[in-house]
Amino acid sequence: MSEQWLIRGVSVCGGPVVDLSVADGEFAGVGAALSAPGARVLDGTGLIALPGLVDLHTHLREPGREDAETVQTGTRAAALGGYTAVHAMANTEPVADTAGVVEQVWRLGRQAGYCDVRPVGAVTVALGGRQLAELGAMADSAAAVRVFSDDGFCVADPLLMRRALEYVKAFDGVIAQHAQEPRLTEGAQLNEGEVASRLGLAGWPAAAEEAIIARDCLLAAHTGSALHVCHVSTAGSVEIIRWAKSKGWRVTAEVTPHHLLLTDDLAEGYDTVFKVNPPLRTRADIDALRAGLADGTIDCVATDHAPHPVEAKETEWAAAANGMTGLETALRVVQLAMVDTGLLDWAGVADRMSARPAAIGRVPGHGAPIAPGGPASLTLYDPAAPPEPVNPAAHASKSGNSPFAGMALPGKVHATFLRGVCTVLDGKVTR
Repeated sequence: MSEQWLIRGVSVCGGPVVDLSVADGEFAGVGAALSAPGARVLDGTGLIALPGLVDLHTHLREPGREDAETVQTGTRAAALGGYTAVHAMANTEPVADTAGVVEQVWRLGRQAGYCDVRPVGAVTVALGGRQLAELGAMADSAAAVRVFSDDGFCVADPLLMRRALEYVKAFDGVIAQHAQEPRLTEGAQLNEGEVASRLGLAGWPAAAEEAIIARDCLLAAHTGSALHVCHVSTAGSVEIIRWAKSKGWRVTAEVTPHHLLLTDDLAEGYDTVFKVNPPLRTRADIDALRAGLADGTIDCVATDHAPHPVEAKETEWAAAANGMTGLETALRVVQLAMVDTGLLDWAGVADRMSARPAAIGRVPGHGAPIAPGGPASLTLYDPAAPPEPVNPAAHASKSGNSPFAGMALPGKVHATFLRGVCTVLDGKVTR
């Protein structure tokens, strides 16, 4: 459905204030005092226009775990968070390791219509780490999969990881690795350090992440293939990635909003909402992650939105599921952690939350600059909105396991447009 809009007085990526004219799914004009007879007019005073956000790491749970999330509820949450495209991870039931399953997820996304859904294919059959999945068939499917990950599990076998990197090179695919050496994290519950020792929880060493990242960077260099490192969480990981990039290797990386803001001492009360994989780390790690995102060592912010039903979280720590929701709070957290601290400007946010993830995820039609003739997928954000406490009960996600519950975060997503169609207006879904 074609919509015509005239957005008046908006700042593009924190720059000059202009009008935006939208017609036929594209920006018809970007400039001063534009005219668009018959168009709906939106007052953009005080708002920042960003290219529609792209998430490389979203768990939509469907098929199989519709009690936690569905493609429809997850993409509604994404649109409310300013996202116009998300990558749906493969750990569904059944696992997205065949052309049939990834096409099902892709079609569900098209039916929902809130944002584009790009399925992520599993690297190995059933995430078992023993045999490569049907990578070529998923790439050739209607879903056109280009990102593959066993996220939730590490592709620990170095030979299998090498073969996967070699295989996807043929169609410009990327392997997104969950960096966790399994032998070093057996029974691990919380970041290895003072807090874990005090609470009597088994430690999760930083070296378990860093060892896999170092190995895989070497494999990426050897094969000439594209490696993407999921949810980087330690200072040492940032240094390894910085080193690999200095060599010109095809390595990219992401950081989650929660790893930019939250520390392991939040686990002091054994509140399982703070249990996540990789675990929350220390203040020194947060500082290194923020610096890495600011200087481009870490390419992008990815939510790792991981919804869970109440019973999976409200139990003893060791039995609780790992994961946090994040789609509806990500941009607000990035404002608090990166913009309000002076580490990124809004053009930098557009780069780290739209342009780079779109490029890494091979998502056509997203991440492009806001310019005449470009696809009108954008987010209108109010950075001056008074901080409001996060209320998971008001979120569109079916699950409420937000670590930011009750925390006052700045900003508000005012509107989201997907190829010229308004999906969110005044902070509410429009359909």
